[in-house]
Amino acid sequence: MARNKYPEETVELILKVSIRLFIEKGYEKTSIQDIIDNLGGLSKGAIYHHFKSKEDIFLTIYNRLSAEIGKEMIAILNSKTLTGAEKLQKMVFSSLDTPVHSQIFSVSPNFLSNPRFLSVHMKMAIEEIIPKYIEPAIIEAAADGSIKTDYPKELAQVFILMTNIWLNPLLYPMKEDDIENKIAFFIQTLKGMGIDFLETESIQNRLKELKKLVANR
Repeated sequence: MARNKYPEETVELILKVSIRLFIEKGYEKTSIQDIIDNLGGLSKGAIYHHFKSKEDIFLTIYNRLSAEIGKEMIAILNSKTLTGAEKLQKMVFSSLDTPVHSQIFSVSPNFLSNPRFLSVHMKMAIEEIIPKYIEPAIIEAAADGSIKTDYPKELAQVFILMTNIWLNPLLYPMKEDDIENKIAFFIQTLKGMGIDFLETESIQNRLKELKKLVANR
């Protein structure tokens, strides 16, 4: 098969094959050669024309999937019928329940073993998730009284640090028995900070599912 004369189609094919292989074999066990072997005749040069490395392929996938979740968060944030607290609650459960979130956990390597990926993850949390989605929802909640806090900005930061780092199986190793205690502490801590609407059981069950996705790669 000759190299696709349409660059965007070549990129999409590389990403499609890479996602499938990352899910089937795991990121660490998938090589550039594995990707080439599944491209139907495309050469190694075709890959390196668009991506510098396997890392770059993964980061493109990660950024695309994250952007899909971001679109959902913006739609919730722009709702005219929800209070600030309801928006935050819906953001949490929409993010947890979306198939895109499962896909991210299925294709991602352990971030602690991959400093570049950890850096991208942290950068996205600090520069995208907190200021664009979580902080505006909490500021709105503080204004409409649905969350009682004098520190909406700081609350948004702590909230994301707990959810995206401390409760993230890609970053913070945890045993099955640890999950219930971590979620109970998480809920109790948030209540003390004015967030009193998250459901322990549903978050706990979803975290167990995500942990299994990480463990089964």
